[in-house]
Amino acid sequence: MKLSPGGPATATLPSSPSLTPTEDRSPGDRSSRRAAWWRGRPAVLWAGTVLSVLVTGWCVTAGTSDAGLLDVWRAVRLRVFGGVLPADFAQTYSVIINLRLPRVLLAFVAGAALSLAGVVMQGLLRNPLVSPFTLGVSPAAAFGAALAILLTGGAAGSGSWLVIGSALGTALAVSALVLGLASAKAMSAATLLLLGIALTQLFEAMTAALQFVADENTLQAIVRWTFGSVNNADWNDVTVVGTCTVLVLPLLLWFSRDLNAIAFAGDDAAKSLGVNVTAVRVGLIVVSVVLAALVVSFCGVIGFVGLVGPHIARLAIGADHRYLLPFSFLTGGLLLVIADTVGRTVLAPSVIPVGIVVAFIGAPVFINLILTRRAAQ
Repeated sequence: MKLSPGGPATATLPSSPSLTPTEDRSPGDRSSRRAAWWRGRPAVLWAGTVLSVLVTGWCVTAGTSDAGLLDVWRAVRLRVFGGVLPADFAQTYSVIINLRLPRVLLAFVAGAALSLAGVVMQGLLRNPLVSPFTLGVSPAAAFGAALAILLTGGAAGSGSWLVIGSALGTALAVSALVLGLASAKAMSAATLLLLGIALTQLFEAMTAALQFVADENTLQAIVRWTFGSVNNADWNDVTVVGTCTVLVLPLLLWFSRDLNAIAFAGDDAAKSLGVNVTAVRVGLIVVSVVLAALVVSFCGVIGFVGLVGPHIARLAIGADHRYLLPFSFLTGGLLLVIADTVGRTVLAPSVIPVGIVVAFIGAPVFINLILTRRAAQ
């Protein structure tokens, strides 16, 4: 790792393959390979963007209707630019615009938001096992949403301001508790994860207690949050979650160099480079918690996306947050879109909630990360 002496932080990670005895080991050769790798990262990012658009479009076509990619493009064009809707295309148009497209887009932006939250938390706490779910933030937000639903007798539905405010307030309170205890007691990353697991169990038990005292209608509304689902997605959900996520990404990119300094060099070295570590850490964690709570208030508890999305992105594009943040946006979105598509097609016409499908994917990856880190230590 090499830090530039004159900026908040610029980190260069060793990413070129190992040299064989017959290869040139001159500094100039190593520099040229490193420069080629850095030039390749924008290409990987653009390729990921194109792949995301194609996969998202294909997922819109998946289902019992015989809609294809050309039908999706035709429906979107009519929606955006207007025009005469042919009678023989009206049903396909309605299925795409009113049902499938909002569902797929909500899954994408929700996954992107969770992945961004995860990569920021992992960088600030310098641990790839950290995510909104493993720190107890998502279960706490789900408890807040469930409490709002119970107090209103099920009247507060998906995306209501009461549910959003309750989920956000609970998540922020838990984050302040976790980080405050970690700072006061000088906890290690492993101890912090154990604290997050304990809080996860606590809030899941409290949510279960709310379900126990709820009536039938309220119970049905609460259970939706415990499963995690995008079944009832509409354009309002897509607008709120998508707008917040897209607006947050440039903000995080603005602090990507500071995040690099903290993640690669540690607090002391980052401070020597002029980074206000405390302000950056608190501010960005608040942003991450807001993203996670927002997703929970619309989609319920969806675990492991904030863990798996950044991990996949890091393997593909490296650990520099200037590229890792936007690529995590794409990988998290694609992960949730694909998981939702699998959930609604594998046992069609039954629909498996996306939170269950993601858990089947995320749990083995989480176990692999734990075993890999243990072996490295």
